Amino acid sequence: MSLSSKGPQVTREPGMRGFHGDGKSMSILEGVRSPADVKALPVEKLPELAQEMRDRIIEVVGKGGGHLTSNLGVVELTIALHRVFDFAHDRLLFDVGHQCYPHKLLTGRQDRLHTIRKRGGLSGFPCRHESEYDLFDVGHAGTAIATAVGLARADALTGNGDRRVVALVGDASIVNGVAFEGLNQAGTLRRQFLVVLNDNEWGISPTQGAMADFLTRLRASNFYEEVKASTKQLLPRLPLLGKPAFDMLAHLKEGIKATVSPGQIFDAMNFQYVGPIDGHDVNHLIAMLNIVKDAHHPVLLHVHTIKGKGCDWARAEPGRFHSPKPFVVSDGKAVIQSSGGRSWTRAFVECLMELAREDPRVFAMTAGMPDGTGLNEFAKHFPDRYLDVGISESCTTDMAAGMAKAGLRPVAAIYSTFLQRAFDQVFQEVTLQGLPVLFCMDRGGLVGGDGAVHHGFLDITYLRGMPGMVLMAPMDEVELLSAMRLALTLDGPSAIRYPRDNVPAPMPDCPRFELGVSRRLRDGDTATILCYGITAGAAMTAAEALSRDGIEVGVVNARFARPIDRAMVREAYEAGGPVVTVEDHSVAGGFGSAVLETAQELALPSRPVARLGIPADRFIAHASRAEQLAEAGLDAAGIEREVRRLIGEASAVLHERSAAAEAFAAGEALRAAASRATRQ
Repeated sequence: MSLSSKGPQVTREPGMRGFHGDGKSMSILEGVRSPADVKALPVEKLPELAQEMRDRIIEVVGKGGGHLTSNLGVVELTIALHRVFDFAHDRLLFDVGHQCYPHKLLTGRQDRLHTIRKRGGLSGFPCRHESEYDLFDVGHAGTAIATAVGLARADALTGNGDRRVVALVGDASIVNGVAFEGLNQAGTLRRQFLVVLNDNEWGISPTQGAMADFLTRLRASNFYEEVKASTKQLLPRLPLLGKPAFDMLAHLKEGIKATVSPGQIFDAMNFQYVGPIDGHDVNHLIAMLNIVKDAHHPVLLHVHTIKGKGCDWARAEPGRFHSPKPFVVSDGKAVIQSSGGRSWTRAFVECLMELAREDPRVFAMTAGMPDGTGLNEFAKHFPDRYLDVGISESCTTDMAAGMAKAGLRPVAAIYSTFLQRAFDQVFQEVTLQGLPVLFCMDRGGLVGGDGAVHHGFLDITYLRGMPGMVLMAPMDEVELLSAMRLALTLDGPSAIRYPRDNVPAPMPDCPRFELGVSRRLRDGDTATILCYGITAGAAMTAAEALSRDGIEVGVVNARFARPIDRAMVREAYEAGGPVVTVEDHSVAGGFGSAVLETAQELALPSRPVARLGIPADRFIAHASRAEQLAEAGLDAAGIEREVRRLIGEASAVLHERSAAAEAFAAGEALRAAASRATRQ
C-alpha cells in the first residue's frame, strides 16, 4: 500500500511495519494516513495502534499543552468508529469537541498534531477547514444530537439516506437541556441514527460477562421486539440461570445509575438502549458497532471509558490533567510547568473566599467548570456554600435567581463564551426581576489555544442592553476585589469580566470602585485612551513610548461599560485631541460603541475616534493569547500605532484647514485689492 507523499515513501502490506529511508522501523501509527488504513490493519494490531496513539498524544500535549485525559479515554472508541463506518460518506458529529485528537490522528493529520492549538496549526477542536471528516467547528457541549437530527432529516429528503449518522456525546454533556431536546426529536426518526454515549466519569454496574453480551446483542438485533416477550416468559422457568438472567435484564434497563434511566427515558424517547459496554475492548466495540450500525431506528450505545486510560498519573488525577499546560514526566509522575505568574482565576477565587468570610450570604456556583473557574478551591473551604450544576448554564442562572430571591448573594462563575448559552435566563429570571446575581466571567476576551469556539467576545454586547445590569472590568487584582465588593452591595444584577491570563502588578493608589466612576491613570492633552479593564496595562505602555517622543497621552480605565462614566466621555472629547477606545471584546456593540453613544447623547463636538477591539467581521484563530492580541492591535505596539495614526491624520486635517484658510485669506486680499483698483 503506497502511503502519503509526506515524508519518505515506503510500501508495506497491511499490518506489516514499513521502514523509513534511514532503515528505522516505522510504527503502525505512522502508516495510518487515512481511515482506510485503519480498516486494512489486522484486528490483532489495533491494541498496538491504540498504545502508539496514546504515546503520541501524551508527547504532543506534554510539549505544548492541550486536552489530555479525555482524549486518552476515547482512543479505542475512535479506532472502532473509523473501522466500522466510512466518515468520508457517513456523518460523525462530536459533542465535546476536545476529545478529537485520536480522530485527527486517524484522518490524515498525524504529521501536524504537534502544531495543535498553535498559530497556523491544527485546531484543538473539530475544524471543517482542516478535513472533510470534520463537519462542524464545535467546542460547546450539548449540540451534537440535535445537529445530527438535522443532517439525518436533510439527507433523507435529498436522496442521501444511505449516509449513516453518528453523534459522539461526552458523558457530562448528556445532561444538558439541548441534548435532551435533541433526543426528543431524534425519537421521531424512522431511519438509522446512532448516539454513542462516552461515559467516562461515574461508576456503572459491571458488565455481566457473556450473558450480558448476549442480552445486549439480543436487544440490538432486528428480531428483538418479536422475541422480547417470549424471552421474559422463558427465562424465569430456567433453573438457576433463568431468574438471575431475568433480573439482569431488568437491571440493564435501569441504565445509567448516576444520571438517567434508559428504561424510563431513552426507551420512552424511542431509542433502543444498548450497553454499557467496555470502551477499551476494541474488538468488542467493533462487534457492537457492526450490530447497531444499520438499525432502522435510533440507537443509544452506552460506552464505559476511563478518563486518562493508559497513563497512570493522568488517570489518578483526570481533572488536573484535563487540559494541562506543558508538563515533564519524571519517575512516573508529571510535573506541570508553571507560567511564572498568578492567574486571574486564582485571584478571583481568593477574592471570593475573602468576601465569603465577610458575608455568609455569598454562595458560589459553576456550570461544570470547578477547576477552570477556580471554585474547586472555594469548595474545600465552603462546601455548604458551593454547587457545581454541571454543563447547564441556563439551569445555573435560574437557580442563582431563586437563591437571590430567597436572600442569598449568588456568585455564578461561568466562562464568558458559556454564559451566552444562558442569555434568556439572564434576561428573564435575573434582569427582569432585578435580582442581585453576580456573574463572574472568566475567559473574557481572547483565550489563546482554544481559539474561536471559546473566545469571550460578546458579553458586553449582549449584556449591555439589559436594563439595570452593571458591567465592570478590573485592570488588576486590587481592582477585582473592589469590583466584587461593590457588586455584592448592589440591589440588582452585575457582571465582571477578566481574561485567561496572569494578573499584572497592581498600580498604586487604587481608589475603590464607585458605581459608574472611571479611574484616570495618566494625564495628557495630545490624545486620550479610554480602556476597559485589562487593556489599561498595554495602553500605559503605549503612552510611555509615545511620551519619549514628546507625545503626551491621557489614559483612563473606564471600569464600567454600564453605567458608563459620562463625565469621562465629556472630558475626553472636550480635551480636543483624538480619542481611542480599547477593549478585549468585539468592536460591535462593545465598550467603544457605548462611548460613541454617550458622546451622541451629550451632543459633544466631533472628534477623531478609533475603536480598538476584536474584529467584528472575522474570527481570530487559535494561537497564543499574546499573538492574538497583536493580531487584533490590542497590544502596546498596536495601541501606540493607532494613536500615532490618529494624531497624524488630525494634524494633516489641521494643516489642510490652515492651508485652506490661508488660501482663502489670500484670495480675499487679492479680490479686495482688485476692487480698490477698479474704484480708482
